[in-house]
Amino acid sequence: MSTELEKYYNKFCEEKRLTRRHGKVEYITSMKYIHKYLEGKEGARILDVGAGTGRYSVQLAEEGYDVTAVELVKYNLGILKSKGSSVKAYQGTALNLSRFASDSFDMVLVFGPMYHLYTMEDKVEALAEAKRVVKPDGVVLVSYCMNEYSILTYGFKEGHIRESIASGKVSEEFHVQAEPEDLYDYVRLEDIAAINAGAGMKRIEIIAADGPANYMRQILNAMDDETYQTFIEYHLKTCERPELLGASAHTLDILQIEEEGDFIK
Repeated sequence: MSTELEKYYNKFCEEKRLTRRHGKVEYITSMKYIHKYLEGKEGARILDVGAGTGRYSVQLAEEGYDVTAVELVKYNLGILKSKGSSVKAYQGTALNLSRFASDSFDMVLVFGPMYHLYTMEDKVEALAEAKRVVKPDGVVLVSYCMNEYSILTYGFKEGHIRESIASGKVSEEFHVQAEPEDLYDYVRLEDIAAINAGAGMKRIEIIAADGPANYMRQILNAMDDETYQTFIEYHLKTCERPELLGASAHTLDILQIEEEGDFIK
């Protein structure tokens, strides 16, 4: 998988995606909630797992946080290191964070790995590793690609739905059945709940990180700046609404360690 992932990210510019208007929605939203849970924690230690080119890592380091980044893809890691920030960056995988001591970070970001892990076991293992290295009172923020976005866009909008069903890539329940060569995996809310339960994590809240933005790329690009700002205001006021979660391209799940007797949402 890592070889195919390397080939993909050697061509795909994650940096550019997060600076385009639809990508900015996800970035602005994620940063809002990162800052919410860092409030009162000056100099907090942050681990960014699957840090990509450092869009989040570098910004948080510039804000004065003690940031460590782990990235699997050498190409992305090279871009991150070239930015000359204070981020301590290592090549590694979300499935093995053994270089880090337990209970050592105030916040752990897992913004890319769940896109590219295909089994429930691997997803649970990645979350369990994040749980191990976060402090007992810390938070873990996890991003997922959502099933309905893939079905509606690649399936119906781009005309691949019938071939995808015929090939077994989409189940009778219209759930994407991804394989490593597909590069991305897509989940539903019940899948996320099962991952959390498997790793012993409880939810604080879950966010529609980009809401309808990815369905509206051309519309957002055509907006004047004032209307785009109004869209951002709308999105930030509605991104916690449950009716928007499942169809958002990305969700942001915000977690803490489950204590004995806790109930996982």
